[in-house]
Amino acid sequence: MRLTVVGNPDNRRVGLFTRAVLAAGLPRPEVLPWLDVLTGAAPPGPGALVRVDSPGEDAEVDRLLRRSAAPARHGELIGLADTYAGLLRGLDRVAAGGAELLNDPADVAVLCDKRRCHARLAAAGVPVPAALPAVHGWAQLRAAMAAARWSRVFVKPAHGSSAAGVVALAVAGRRVQAVTTVEATPDGLFNSLRPRRYTDEAEVAAIVDRIAGEGLHVERWLPKAGLGERVVDLRVVTVAGRPTHAVVRAARGPLTNLHLGNARGDLAELRAAAGPVAWAAAMETCERVAGCFPRTLQVGIDLMFLVGWRRHAVAEVNAFGDLLPGVLTDGRDTYAEQVRALTDGRWDRCRAAAGPSRGDATVREASPGEATVREPSPGEATVREPSREDAAGREVLACGV
Repeated sequence: MRLTVVGNPDNRRVGLFTRAVLAAGLPRPEVLPWLDVLTGAAPPGPGALVRVDSPGEDAEVDRLLRRSAAPARHGELIGLADTYAGLLRGLDRVAAGGAELLNDPADVAVLCDKRRCHARLAAAGVPVPAALPAVHGWAQLRAAMAAARWSRVFVKPAHGSSAAGVVALAVAGRRVQAVTTVEATPDGLFNSLRPRRYTDEAEVAAIVDRIAGEGLHVERWLPKAGLGERVVDLRVVTVAGRPTHAVVRAARGPLTNLHLGNARGDLAELRAAAGPVAWAAAMETCERVAGCFPRTLQVGIDLMFLVGWRRHAVAEVNAFGDLLPGVLTDGRDTYAEQVRALTDGRWDRCRAAAGPSRGDATVREASPGEATVREPSPGEATVREPSREDAAGREVLACGV
């Protein structure tokens, strides 16, 4: 087995995967730097198995992806759509040599576009938050929220990651409250590791209008279940079609990403709170999500249980979402699990069952706004908006009301 990793050589993702490969007794994988891919290096040839890793955390790679003359300033939110286009060009270059990619380029193209990903999941019957039709700025967003009678939404850049540029928005009449990683300055938007709270509508409108130029995806804000004083959700990694690793993300606000200073929660406690039936249903959903991307070895799923623990929904699916340091299943981290799937035949069986690349399929994907978490039937428990008392420490209140 001849493995190649396309990535940034100094990135810990590449190091962790290399360690897992060597621990399995396989030859050290060749590393093809993203920098070389984007400057014309020859792609891996037939017979190579290629893992494509995130091109992030390298300023020069980012500049090349965006085809920009100058690198972005530290933390600057710029050129997200151009970065996405550059990623797809890079994947095409890698695939041109005839190697087998463990990340199907057609799948990655969907995974890295929140609008397309949401539509594909909905078409497959995966429970996802309802989405608004396309909006291109603040005025359209307010009008669409009013038409849908929604008071709270998540506004997401279509091609963002790691909560960069995400706005958790609540409105009540003329009052507005937004929690976001965005730090707005007169000459640009910057991603902050300390979420900020904005209550001035003009400021929020300016942020949304500036992000909108990169493309927006807007979803209904569903109330998540909580443990103690924190709201929780899960990152679940699937390998070769089945969920293998999970980490609980616990936060006092709406943005649960761990790199924002949030805590890892207790998985056993969460499973006990959900109960075996709800947990099994959630893991079945994760398998269904993996089935939407059957020619990609692993995906990272952001899954949330809703208040009451009876229902769940998938918030996002990540092409490069397998970085869960220290999370082990049967002594294996996510990288060792992927290597095991490659060596024990599980990936070969999964790939054979998938058939031709999804890029060749004619599966209709739902339009934005078509996909929803099913509303409860009469007699079923409803998901209510949290009140002032029960929302403390869990969700951002709708403008304090």
